[in-house]
Amino acid sequence: MKTKRILAIILICATLALTVLAYGCASHKDWEDIGPKGEMIIGVTLNPPMNYKDESGKWIGFDTEFAEAVCEILGVKPIFQEIDWNSKETELKAKNIDAVWNGMTINEERAKAMDISTPYMSNSQVIVVRAEDEAKYKDMKSFAGVKVVAEAGSTLEQTIQKIDLFKDADYIGVDKQVTGLLEVKSGTADVTLVDITLAKESLKADSDYSGLVYIEIEELKEEFGIAFRKNSPETLKKINDAIKQVSDSGKLLEIAEKYELASALIVK
Repeated sequence: MKTKRILAIILICATLALTVLAYGCASHKDWEDIGPKGEMIIGVTLNPPMNYKDESGKWIGFDTEFAEAVCEILGVKPIFQEIDWNSKETELKAKNIDAVWNGMTINEERAKAMDISTPYMSNSQVIVVRAEDEAKYKDMKSFAGVKVVAEAGSTLEQTIQKIDLFKDADYIGVDKQVTGLLEVKSGTADVTLVDITLAKESLKADSDYSGLVYIEIEELKEEFGIAFRKNSPETLKKINDAIKQVSDSGKLLEIAEKYELASALIVK
């Protein structure tokens, strides 16, 4: 009889513990991961003109200044942390970062894994080759056997893996989009895919990547969004409301014009 009483007490305690745990989880507000600490840790990569560093090592760029403007409205300090793009979802889940704000393309797979803001900019993927080789790439057959590189874990990589244009190409993933440009520039790769925003900024005549050109493909259109941990409705609402305020004030357009991206803005 005594044993039964002890078992009953254990079961009651276990039930109470589970109830408290469930209540605690249910009552937790996702903004509490950001607001109380007074800062938002933002995962970025070297991706000009969206996020890159000036000569002093300070992060600058369209997304950098956009994040600063939004965080000012929210009353938190943006902390930019360089990440491995291939590990962005893991970094969010582990709470090593609070957001991915880095010219991130919205797609179905990412929308299932993360909460994503309203789209704020249109984008397209482009093929980058050496200028002297541009005439070679006129049809699908011309890409057979080429060595093509792209940022691992990106939608650029997904494009290479799924479209027929590269079905007979030799693909290798790299750590950053700019690494792909360096590979093509040096001749260790024939082709790379990058965002058009990066291509326009990086392939200027006086840049380190002069001698490279990009080829546009009409069907490779996409949109950028900001990613947060899954099931973060409060954070997402605050971000989307702040985006609207930055846009309505004219600040977003001002930042876009500074980086020659005004024509790509969706939120205006």
